[in-house]
Amino acid sequence: MERIKDDDNQNLGRMIKQQRLISGLTLRELATSSGVSSSHIGRIERGERFPSAHVLRRIARYLGFAEEELFTLAGYFSPQPPTAAERKAANSFAQLDPIVARALAQEPVEIQRLSLVILTLLKSISKAKD
Repeated sequence: MERIKDDDNQNLGRMIKQQRLISGLTLRELATSSGVSSSHIGRIERGERFPSAHVLRRIARYLGFAEEELFTLAGYFSPQPPTAAERKAANSFAQLDPIVARALAQEPVEIQRLSLVILTLLKSISKAKD
């Protein structure tokens, strides 16, 4: 059971680091903005530490995460059931080109959901033109 927690720490840390890099922030810049030490953020990103709700709240606003989104990813909140549009998009995931599906599977869940919704919309527009 402890191994699962370690995996959760690493997954959350990877998502935080990925979002920090996408946001164009260095570790030091995020630390300065959030008031959380760069060494602590580094340990979270490497999966060595699991952040408290207080620390998550402090870094969420600087990474562009909605607070509840990051809390859900960290396991503090239960995930919301998918909407009808998300279920429809998820069903189309199986219809994707294998290369696209493989690349998309490596992205965080929120990016996967948004990408699938966009792909579904593009498919609808394409069908409407035919």
